[in-house]
Amino acid sequence: MESKELAVRIAHALDSKKAVDIRVLKIRDLTAIGDYFVIAGGNSSTMVAALADEVEYQLGLEGIKPLHVEGQDSRNWILLDYGSVIVHVFDPTARTYYNLERLWADAEPVEVELEED
Repeated sequence: MESKELAVRIAHALDSKKAVDIRVLKIRDLTAIGDYFVIAGGNSSTMVAALADEVEYQLGLEGIKPLHVEGQDSRNWILLDYGSVIVHVFDPTARTYYNLERLWADAEPVEVELEED
């Protein structure tokens, strides 16, 4: 699966569980760590964990497993590393503090059609 398609599938998985402010950023031209970031928020540590679990579950159904997972103990920032796509799921405090969108301001935003409430 191409990395952009994977990033979009991840965004849809997060959206299916009502993630907040989902962003997909193309970082391929800026760094060697991956092609895309998918950044999303949850309103509580429980929601952050549920969002990360949903991504793992939906991709796992297709045999796609993360290479590495960080933050499951603290649940204020969970990182799922799928190689070319890195997923960041934050609670509100961590998202504001780390502000990845500002740190990666040179990244190209990718428009993804998500469900309307």
